[in-house]
Amino acid sequence: MKKIFPWVLLPLIIITTYGCKMEQKKYYQFSFYRTYEIVGDSISFDIRNPLHCPLRVGISLKDSEKKESQFIWLKPKQDTLFNILNDYDSSLNISFGSAFSTLEEVTPKDVVLALPTKPNKKYKINQGYNGGFSHDSDYSRYSIDFDLKVGDTVHCAANGYVVGVIKDYDNNGGGRDYRDRANFITVYHPEHSIFTQYVHLYYQGSLVKLGDTVQVGQAIGISGNTGFSQGPHLHFNVLKPTKNAGLKSIPVEFNGGISGYDLKKGVSVISVPKE
Repeated sequence: MKKIFPWVLLPLIIITTYGCKMEQKKYYQFSFYRTYEIVGDSISFDIRNPLHCPLRVGISLKDSEKKESQFIWLKPKQDTLFNILNDYDSSLNISFGSAFSTLEEVTPKDVVLALPTKPNKKYKINQGYNGGFSHDSDYSRYSIDFDLKVGDTVHCAANGYVVGVIKDYDNNGGGRDYRDRANFITVYHPEHSIFTQYVHLYYQGSLVKLGDTVQVGQAIGISGNTGFSQGPHLHFNVLKPTKNAGLKSIPVEFNGGISGYDLKKGVSVISVPKE
């Protein structure tokens, strides 16, 4: 018996839009190919990572008597074939999950990024580190909300690869049901072993696509107001991969000696290109 699942989708909780009817369709930032085949006492898997970043894949196996999980870690653009023992009964169900992750704990050092805003333009901070409204979890603790208006350009904070894009939501709401209903872009920066995310983008507001190479300062998106949001802004988050917990928000330094700790609510900041 052969089961073919050409795509598996990454469930990613993200802080995101406000005020209209919630979208019925759920969008995901990337997908990847996997198949499995059951032959006698063996289950053969073919799993492929299409991204320029490390990925953890979880495999859940459940039959009438037991439920087990196995995990594998894939390097950027890695494909893998492997077998496991089939000691399950005929009711076996196999499902997959995924997360940006690494085998070893990553400790980024001396990371200095560009501000994700248009150069030489001043923007106010709506919410900073540990903000009580939504920056209160390990995933969002060191996020920064910039007071961008709808239509402002969003710029890449460092060189890297686009590993996630959602662009098809067109509404927002103040309830947390909207937190995973935002348009956003995820970029992996191999030089620093970190990810950056640019959230609440406009409908069809991504200027890049999955797999693109991007440069620091490049315009990559159009600011909007989608997902869990009370008004137009850019939610910017810097994250490191962990082995077991997916991504974790981390503090950051910006060009010009600007510390993320200093970007508190009400503070204004100007992005100055690095010479």
